[in-house]
Amino acid sequence: MIEKSKPIITPLVAVDTVILTVHNNKLCVLLAKIKFGPFKGMHGIPGGRVKIDETLENAAKRELLEKTGLTDVYLEQLYSFGSIKRDPSVRIVSVSYFALVNSNEVELKSTGKYAEITWCPVHKLETLAYDHNTIIKYALFRLKNKIRYTNIMYSLLPNKFTLSDLQKMYELTLEKKLDKRNFRKKIMSSHLIKESGIEEGVSHRPSKLYSFKSNHPVYVEIF
Repeated sequence: MIEKSKPIITPLVAVDTVILTVHNNKLCVLLAKIKFGPFKGMHGIPGGRVKIDETLENAAKRELLEKTGLTDVYLEQLYSFGSIKRDPSVRIVSVSYFALVNSNEVELKSTGKYAEITWCPVHKLETLAYDHNTIIKYALFRLKNKIRYTNIMYSLLPNKFTLSDLQKMYELTLEKKLDKRNFRKKIMSSHLIKESGIEEGVSHRPSKLYSFKSNHPVYVEIF
C-alpha cells in the first residue's frame, strides 16, 4: 500500500513597516491598536499580508498609503523576521521596511483591522505585539547609521528649514547633543543643502533657510 505524502504547507508572507517621524519634539513611531487575534488590544506597527499579485515593496507602499495618506516618502527594506513562534496563530514570515515621514504632512487613517493608530515616542515603548519591539529596535539602529552618510533626513523635515531645525533632527535621532559649530561645519562641507531664503514673520532675528539639494538618497560621509 502506497502511503500518501503529506501536503506541503508553506509560510505566509507579510510586510511590517516602521514609520518614523518627529512629533512634538520627539522621534516617534506609528503604532496601531490591534482589534482581533492573539494580540487583541495590544499595539504594533502597521502591516499586512502580501497579496498574490503584488511585490513586497508595493505591499509596503500600500500599507503606508492606507495609514498615512502618503506616497512619495523614503522607504527602505529593513530585514526579514521569521521566528517560528512570532505569530501563535499561523506560520508567517515578515519582511520589514522602515519609512521616514514629515508628521505635518500626515493624515493618520485607521482601517477595520485596527482600533486606532497614533504616534508614540520610540524610546518609551510598551511591550508590543509579535516581535515588533525587535523590529523597531533594528530600524533605529539602521537609521542612526544611515543618517551619518546619506541625506535621508530630508524626509523628516519641511522643504525649507533652519540649521537649528536640522541639528535638532540629528540630535533627536542620535540621542545626543551635537556641538553647534562642528555640526554646521560638517553639514556645509557635505554640500547636501543650499540656501533657500530667510525666515519671515518671526519675533526674533530671522535665520537663513536651507533646503536639501536632492529629495532622493545621496551618499556622502557627514559624520
